[in-house]
Amino acid sequence: MTDPSSSRPESGWHTEGAPPGRAGEPQKPSWYSRLPGGRWFLLLLLAMLAVNWMISSFLLGPPARIQVPYTLFLEELDQGNVASVTSTAETILGTFRKEVVDPEDPQTTAIDFETQRPAFAEDDLLARLIEQGVVVNAEDPNQSAPLWQQLLLGFGPTVLLLWLFWRFYKRMGAGMGGIGGLGRSKARVYQPTEKRTTFNDIAGIDEAEAELVEIVDFLKHPGKYTRLGGRIPKGILLSGPPGTGKTLLARALAGEAEVPFFSMAASEFIEMIVGVGASRVRDLFRQAKEAAPAIIFIDEIDSIGRARGGALSYGGHDEREQTLNQILAEMDGFTGTEGVIVIAATNRAEILDPALLRPGRFDRHVVVNPPDQVGRKAILEIHTRGVPLAPDLNLGAVAAATPGMVGADLANLVNEAALGAARAEHDRVTARDFADAQEKIILGAARKILLSEEDRRRTAYHESGHALLGMLQVSGDPVRKVSIIPRGRALGVTLQAPEADRYAYTREYLLGRITGALGGRAAEELVFGTITTGAESDLQQVTQIARNMVGRWGMSEAVGPVAVLPDPELAATPFGMEQVAPETRELVDREVRRIVDECRQNALATLTENRARLDALAAALLKQETLDAAAAYAAAGLTPPE
Repeated sequence: MTDPSSSRPESGWHTEGAPPGRAGEPQKPSWYSRLPGGRWFLLLLLAMLAVNWMISSFLLGPPARIQVPYTLFLEELDQGNVASVTSTAETILGTFRKEVVDPEDPQTTAIDFETQRPAFAEDDLLARLIEQGVVVNAEDPNQSAPLWQQLLLGFGPTVLLLWLFWRFYKRMGAGMGGIGGLGRSKARVYQPTEKRTTFNDIAGIDEAEAELVEIVDFLKHPGKYTRLGGRIPKGILLSGPPGTGKTLLARALAGEAEVPFFSMAASEFIEMIVGVGASRVRDLFRQAKEAAPAIIFIDEIDSIGRARGGALSYGGHDEREQTLNQILAEMDGFTGTEGVIVIAATNRAEILDPALLRPGRFDRHVVVNPPDQVGRKAILEIHTRGVPLAPDLNLGAVAAATPGMVGADLANLVNEAALGAARAEHDRVTARDFADAQEKIILGAARKILLSEEDRRRTAYHESGHALLGMLQVSGDPVRKVSIIPRGRALGVTLQAPEADRYAYTREYLLGRITGALGGRAAEELVFGTITTGAESDLQQVTQIARNMVGRWGMSEAVGPVAVLPDPELAATPFGMEQVAPETRELVDREVRRIVDECRQNALATLTENRARLDALAAALLKQETLDAAAAYAAAGLTPPE
């Protein structure tokens, strides 16, 4: 007979503090513990109901009446001061028209009274009442209010208050609602389901994916590694530029391992009250241990994981540092077999605290780089699974024309192309739709503004200067498109893109970039003899490239192969330039000016020698407004690169 336990998945986990039963199964909380505040909330509810019921009983009770002698009642009746009466046996309850002094308390007056008719009285009371116009009732004025009124006033205010309290609790979340709820974790739990994210949904980051395959195998078959003395990494740090797929990679890891996935942004730990962040960290790790094996994913960990005691710490960070200290303590307290893996993502790994990065905490560092051309094509194939594509569309060509784009950019490109095809009422997404979407993303949406003929001509020469210098530069990027249609904040655009991905830049290439960027201003100066504000973004780009060449990349003989510019993290602080001598800063400025001036003179000389090509290209732009690569090179009388 087969042992029933043999059909269970392989389990080698030890869960700290787990309740009796199946390993990793969290204990079901009591019904009142799920209320905001637990037992205290229940006690408060009972107290409020009791107080509300007593108040409603007082409000719905009979009115206070004074006891008057029967003779006084008859006197007031003869004077016409009795408004209404109700008789039950010999007891008479009624209301005076005017207030009467209480015989037992001269300081008290009232209009509601009660009197007792003597049994030996032989007066014709009913006739006297009718004669005086008194209303004689048959209902007891002291009878209790209807049940619906008792329930409405007895429980209605409390129910309304509790409903408002519950709505406030749900709106603010578990972290701010309820008594004692400040320290509860805000993590979202994703249980493994059939529609889960897997590695099949990821492409273009094969190196990072390969780093996590071992983690998946360890979660599925822990005994395979523990029998040889191995232990799973306690933490995995995913670092890389925004949009490269770090969060998606963590989701895929959870989907492949088929374990609970606790996701939380690092900023959600922090509140105004000191100590809340650390309490939430403890609660998050407790939940993960109860559900082990499990994965904790902390996104943007740099918001709480900055290096402590550095130049950027100005005080006032007690809550952030307490939260970071609690994370360090929780990760360092693992035995290695509890089955809880912490994955964190950041765009700025260089500013994290060294204690986070040491072995025993985030043991494995996975860098998620932007995809290459092959990776971009694979990403496009994933995002176009549900998109009908035209036969003329070549995803390889689209991937080649999108250097530097990451997964999020490519997903946006596919979406914009699909939206554009829908607006044009196409049955399928064409290559033209992708080209228009790329122009919209990179260059901005076209603006429908009316330019004067002088502005159109100046813009045409400006863009022709950029394009012609780009065509003539040996080490420059080929020109893909030239347009004088206003887009975004620009009146015209020139699009250049490399034929292959670049990972290193030569000095000649960078000088060519500066020369090409100055081509628009040089063309205006050559043709019109004046300059305009249209070169603002060009000058910013030129200055940034030249300054990095001098201060970061050692491409100036005067400064030498040293980095003299401050770290980007310190550049905006008072400490940014303290390590650079004033003379060195002046030297950097002189070298930047020298490089820019030389490139400007080169741009003017080149355009002067090729004035005929410049005029022909500008004329073609004025006529057609937009030129693709073939048309632009043909107008300039040049052969496009193969």
